[in-house]
Amino acid sequence: MIPVLLADDETMIRAGVRAILATDPEIEVVAEAADGRSAVELARAHRPRVALLDIRMPRLDGLAAGAQIRQLVPETAVIMLTTFGEDDYIARALGEGMSGFLLKSGDPRELIAGVRAVADGAAYLSPEVARRVIELGGGLLARGPAARDRIETLTEREREVLALVGAGLSNAEIARHLFLVEGTVKSYLSSIFIRLGVRNRVQAAIVAYEAGLTT
Repeated sequence: MIPVLLADDETMIRAGVRAILATDPEIEVVAEAADGRSAVELARAHRPRVALLDIRMPRLDGLAAGAQIRQLVPETAVIMLTTFGEDDYIARALGEGMSGFLLKSGDPRELIAGVRAVADGAAYLSPEVARRVIELGGGLLARGPAARDRIETLTEREREVLALVGAGLSNAEIARHLFLVEGTVKSYLSSIFIRLGVRNRVQAAIVAYEAGLTT
């Protein structure tokens, strides 16, 4: 079972997201919040596997709440729920260690896929959001030739791991694909993050995309 915390200040949005998640018998919404501060408190109390947070919320916005949850409950992966027109929030979130971005108006199947992916330790971006994140990467991320230059610092095995991160695979899936133990994959990822100068899987996945390792 994947326990999920859902936080959004709009009651109808919460109801819709909850209804979508309820279609997967392996996902359970264990707590709901209408503001960021309550989301942090509920995350500490319930310690969910995944927290789905709206970016814009009263008392504490989703980015600040997500950062606190990552610090206080590190086992909880955070997905930001966003809409078009919130580019400044998306840009800020690149460096905050969030595990994914989902578009509120996107395909409901992406919501299920995103929760399952980050619960397994992978990163997940809605395709539309991924394109905007890549465009907004700015100084945080290498682009085009610069990205290809940066991955040249990686070993052949590290590039294989990075490509699979870019394809959205979790650590366990990467381990099975490359016939490695999961602990070895984690070691490779730590080295990759340092060599590329990125802070999380989302940034690494975008570098992989920009370098042409994934499409």
